[in-house]
Amino acid sequence: MLEVVIIENKPHKAGPQWKFLGAFYFATVVLAMIGYGHSTPNTNAGKAFCMIYAMVGIPLGLVMFQSIGERLNKFASVIIRRFKIFMKCSQTEATEINLMAATGFLSSIIILTGAAVFSKYENWSYFDSFYYCFVTLTTIGFGDYVALQNDRALQNNPGYVALSLVFILFGLAVVAASINLLVLRFMTMNAEDMRIENEELQRQAMKNQVQVMTCEGERDNISNKLINSSVNEDQQSVCSCNCMGTSSENGQLIDGYLPTDLVTSSLSLKRASV
Repeated sequence: MLEVVIIENKPHKAGPQWKFLGAFYFATVVLAMIGYGHSTPNTNAGKAFCMIYAMVGIPLGLVMFQSIGERLNKFASVIIRRFKIFMKCSQTEATEINLMAATGFLSSIIILTGAAVFSKYENWSYFDSFYYCFVTLTTIGFGDYVALQNDRALQNNPGYVALSLVFILFGLAVVAASINLLVLRFMTMNAEDMRIENEELQRQAMKNQVQVMTCEGERDNISNKLINSSVNEDQQSVCSCNCMGTSSENGQLIDGYLPTDLVTSSLSLKRASV
């Protein structure tokens, strides 16, 4: 009899903790990756089963929480859109900021309400209950505060057990949705910064290309001007030679023009004959 009493007073070691409700609570805590450490498997078979259960159950639990979070976000977007339509807003679609505010507000309501409930049933202060709810829903699970461990709550108060399980599952889904939106927001901001940086680099590259093309155009214009001026000088020298004519040392006809001395002598002969 004394042994039974001692075991009953240590539910984290044996006794009621490993009956159906206690085992179900333990399985939920493992699935949610909280890990209070209030109860652990003792036998080798129990440890092996716990590892297999965790390897299979944790991925499925993550998928479940993700699915619930997505549906909560869709439901919140519908509510926000209807509220905006009712308020006759110009933009009726729910933005990321709206969804983050909605899920954050819902997470705060769950934590504050859970803190009030656990403060009543566990005889904790409200701050300690709030601390327990935060540690639980963020899956930190220190184990310094664990619900359902006093006054044989697992046997005597099944409604409180059900409420605790609903709080863990639903609260984890809401907090996971809120954290997921927050992470997506940070990723979107990072992608936006990268896009702006790429656009700035492209504009700078185009500006540099235009400057290079302008310099090349100015260089070509200068080259063309130099070539044209050289050609004009050559043409002017050729024209000067053609117009003035040239004579050789022997007084021969060059380029169709007579030497000046020959023209003068011919004029004198014509006058003498007259």
